[in-house]
Amino acid sequence: MKLAGKKIAILFEGDFYENEIFYYKYRFPEEGAELHFLTRLWGQEKLTFYGHEYKVPMECSKSFENMSDEELRSYDAIIVPSGMVSDRLRYTDNVHTIPPATAFLKRAFAEPNIIKGILCHGLWLVAFDTDMVKGRSLVCHNNLYRDALAYGAIYTDQDVVVDNDLVTGRSGGHAHLFARKIIDILAEKS
Repeated sequence: MKLAGKKIAILFEGDFYENEIFYYKYRFPEEGAELHFLTRLWGQEKLTFYGHEYKVPMECSKSFENMSDEELRSYDAIIVPSGMVSDRLRYTDNVHTIPPATAFLKRAFAEPNIIKGILCHGLWLVAFDTDMVKGRSLVCHNNLYRDALAYGAIYTDQDVVVDNDLVTGRSGGHAHLFARKIIDILAEKS
């Protein structure tokens, strides 16, 4: 098991792309990784989210809010999935403040030992603080090509792009290639 002892977090919300999320749900643990789905619980003990295509329900009971630096550093990878998840996660009560999910991602970006994975429309989550990707090579969904340029990123026309601790993928349909790259990087770090 290549990822024994490794810990991976997937940011999670409603309208998730089931094929991608269920692939991660089984693929990372298959390699021995401990997998956590993290969300904003809004003071609840757990929330049930529904998928985009098939409306499949999935519970989430772990929050990224108020996570200590020590716990954050216990993760080897933090993944922002494709589709509408990042749009829902970037909600903030006050439009003048950074959304909690972006603040969490920014904290992860400050930790070079954590692999940051952003797939497809996951790039939306960095809109509030584009310095996270400014000057970095990445790929995203074709619909976000101009967003990537506006963020100051270096768009690279490949299905998966690695720029040091940042791994990006083109779309949810490339989740298997994206996950494989993260697995390979984490296995090399062992």
